[in-house]
Amino acid sequence: MKNKNFTMPDASIILLAVALLAYVASLLITPGKFNAPKQSHAVALSEYQAVEGVSPLPVFAQNGEIGLANVLFEGLVAGDKYGATIGVMAFILITGGAFGIIMKTGAINNGIMALINKTQRIEWLFIPLLFCLFSLGGAVFGMGEEAIAFCIVLLPIMKQLGYDAKVTVLTTYVATQIGFATSWMNPFSIAIAQSIAEIPVFSGANFRMCAWLVFTLFGLIFTVRYAISVKQTSSNTQQQNTLPTALGTADKAILLTFVSGIGWVVWGVMAKQYYIPELAAQFFCLGLASAIIAIIFNKLSANDCAEAFKQGAQDLLPAAMLVALAKGVVLLLGGSDLNSPSVLNTLLYHSASSIASVPDFIAAWGMLLFQSLFNFFVSSGSGQAAITMPLMAPLGDLLNISRQIVVLAFQLGDGLTNIFIPTSASLIGCLGIVKLDWGEWAAFIWRFTLALFALASAFIFVAYFINYQ
Repeated sequence: MKNKNFTMPDASIILLAVALLAYVASLLITPGKFNAPKQSHAVALSEYQAVEGVSPLPVFAQNGEIGLANVLFEGLVAGDKYGATIGVMAFILITGGAFGIIMKTGAINNGIMALINKTQRIEWLFIPLLFCLFSLGGAVFGMGEEAIAFCIVLLPIMKQLGYDAKVTVLTTYVATQIGFATSWMNPFSIAIAQSIAEIPVFSGANFRMCAWLVFTLFGLIFTVRYAISVKQTSSNTQQQNTLPTALGTADKAILLTFVSGIGWVVWGVMAKQYYIPELAAQFFCLGLASAIIAIIFNKLSANDCAEAFKQGAQDLLPAAMLVALAKGVVLLLGGSDLNSPSVLNTLLYHSASSIASVPDFIAAWGMLLFQSLFNFFVSSGSGQAAITMPLMAPLGDLLNISRQIVVLAFQLGDGLTNIFIPTSASLIGCLGIVKLDWGEWAAFIWRFTLALFALASAFIFVAYFINYQ
């Protein structure tokens, strides 16, 4: 009898199962509340109070109430545009559409190709520049799946220069995930997590920039040392120029617009405290400006730009729906208001009580460990944020851990383990391109993964002791 290969359920399936468990829990668990001042971020366990006599939730609710069958719709329309579900979903779709246009123009890809071509002549700069560039791509716009395409391009070049398949994956995919894990402005990960945690989007950037520098340097040293150890010297190796040597005028204009737009976003967040509505409009303007340039230079037609926007938004629609479904789960548990009776408050109380004897900084590290393990089941950054942040953010309040640290634990736990877990579609795609078996890759990368986890643990401890906000 043949064994069927196990396939990891989609994040939406996991969330539906969680929704069913939440509904059952609402029938079995007595809800509770915390008698804490409104808007308080310091909630004591002693303020918890069980509330008896609350009516059980129906399977199908009427009059706009929450029930098991209403979980998706009610989660979708919950809150307002300022960081609640509907606002986060709109932000995801608009930003996805804008980046769809930018990627469709090919300017970013051509820019990377041009850099690759130039640095081949300065071989000692080739790997460091590529690694930093891909890490920056992961940090700025969540580059991940795109590494698969660059593995196709870079593999023959790496072999030509005397490097192996592992160097190709390290320089592309691993670099993007280090950037992804330490990003200060990734709209598809940190923006969602911080929105759900109800803290300003892209706040705490300085500490994350420091983390990006340290982790990128650490990863670069590992990659360069390994590349040197495997480099094959061959006197008859001849470099072939297979890539375009220069960027077109349109590419340069779009790249300049992209860099200027990112600068505008950073300025808006730091100087004007722009939030989700303004950020969405900024990214929309960035996508629109790129489309206009592409049309003027005949790179794309107006219909091509419209199609790219729709495709970019469509690609992120599952992530947006996950946010809605996750919010619906929270509603099934009674909502996340600490002052209102809910099953979630009861779960938070008992979770916090079970580790009450553990020092707070150990609890913060435990969140990192939890997110790292949970990433095996939900490797999508936006999906993991949607599932875990509604629970972890208020739990951090109970344990005197700032929500900024809770988001940091999510980021590091989610991003860094993507270079190891076999459930990451992007990793498996890259390994397939370079014809590298996952078992061989795991045997090679596990020590580096543990080293990254140790470094992440150090950053969590530092964040706690400096009261990172």
